[in-house]
Amino acid sequence: MNISVIIAIFNREDELFELLQSLSLQTDKDFEIIVVDDGSQIDLHPTIEIFKGILQIKYLRKSNSGPGLSRNYGAKFAENDWLVFVDSDVIVEKNYIENIKKNILEIPCDAFGGADKAHKNFDIIQKAISYSMTSVFTTGGIRGNKKAVTKFQPRSFNMGVKKSVFEKVGGFGNMRIGEDPDLSMTLWENGFTTAFFSDISVYHKRRIDFGKFSKQVYQFGCARPILNQRHPNYVKISFAFPSLFLIGFAVGVLEYFLFHRGFVLSLFGVYTLLVFFHALFKTKDFSIPAIATVATYIQMFSYGFGFLKSWILLNIFRMKPEDAFPKHF
Repeated sequence: MNISVIIAIFNREDELFELLQSLSLQTDKDFEIIVVDDGSQIDLHPTIEIFKGILQIKYLRKSNSGPGLSRNYGAKFAENDWLVFVDSDVIVEKNYIENIKKNILEIPCDAFGGADKAHKNFDIIQKAISYSMTSVFTTGGIRGNKKAVTKFQPRSFNMGVKKSVFEKVGGFGNMRIGEDPDLSMTLWENGFTTAFFSDISVYHKRRIDFGKFSKQVYQFGCARPILNQRHPNYVKISFAFPSLFLIGFAVGVLEYFLFHRGFVLSLFGVYTLLVFFHALFKTKDFSIPAIATVATYIQMFSYGFGFLKSWILLNIFRMKPEDAFPKHF
């Protein structure tokens, strides 16, 4: 089977170069690349030209509409049976395409996804954020990266789907944030299957500072109640865990200052130690656990606040998602 790799990008010229460079080193070179420039303010032509003679690459430019609709646009120009979506801020290993093809033959599915991880050359903050986003103690654990042939939600940083199936469900929806789980659940609702491929992990650079990271996961939190409204059959109580975490911490602070008791905060102390030593175990690097613990709290608080705000606006004030969060559409 042949593969079309679709990359939706807005600016990020340096990251595009690194991604294309990693794709140029593939052991299996039978694939095409479609780069969709989503209204970048930077000229990406020079970067594309570097790889024109090395890769089968198409460059498309359009007005800004967000990643989901840009991927849909790119899919129209794909010539192959399978569409593979990767974010512009990832790097793939040299056997990425080869392993995708191997897994497609071995694991019957209509769509698939893989995990993300930190590269050894990433800086400490990137590694700490990567831990937080993939940890079993955070929303990364809720998302999961275990091998599950069914009900695994592929994410757009590392996702593949049959072109015929993609077209049948209409591709990505109109959400700018949360568009990938939206597509996964739409696939399930239409009777299609998803799979997790354990050997196609990508190196995901994510955000490089805590401020941007906080804003990003806050937006993820806002998107989840919208997804819950769209796909009520797949709502899980675990989605509310970060909000309960945030509320619990606030209760702990009040308990301490009003009643001079620290029982609730002591539970958070246990959680902090678990995260610290788990990060040490996972990274084998003594410089990361403390920063990873900070990243974890930022993620839980920011996501939890976004989820709580969104849930209140949608379920108590009965606002339409488009009115409550216009930038999400």
